[in-house]
Amino acid sequence: MVAIGARTWVVSGGRIPADSNGEEPEFTGFDQLCLLNAGDSDAEAELVVHYEDQEPVGPYRVRVWARRIRHVRLNDLVDPEPIRLGRPFGCVLTSSEPLVVQFQRQDTRLPGVVALTDVVAYATG
Repeated sequence: MVAIGARTWVVSGGRIPADSNGEEPEFTGFDQLCLLNAGDSDAEAELVVHYEDQEPVGPYRVRVWARRIRHVRLNDLVDPEPIRLGRPFGCVLTSSEPLVVQFQRQDTRLPGVVALTDVVAYATG
């Protein structure tokens, strides 16, 4: 199959909710990247996180196997350090193979309310 997507993606509006209501893990607030590798080669991706008041952190390394999807909860990334909850951030994902990237947020701060937002990230290359 012909590879689709891009090798560089940007999400400028990240902010993992610091508080959640409901049972874990289903009702834990999160920011997540949904990665599609429709090509025939595995993709080695790196994510660098940018904050308002400090130098960028990363890279966080992620593999996306050929002809597969992978959902990466940013809450779960801990190496080189956990992404800070409740703080605005942006991130740049670069990949060895073209990917399609969707950004998703689940916000459960209000009791009984699950707010889910999906957007396609910005492709730059």
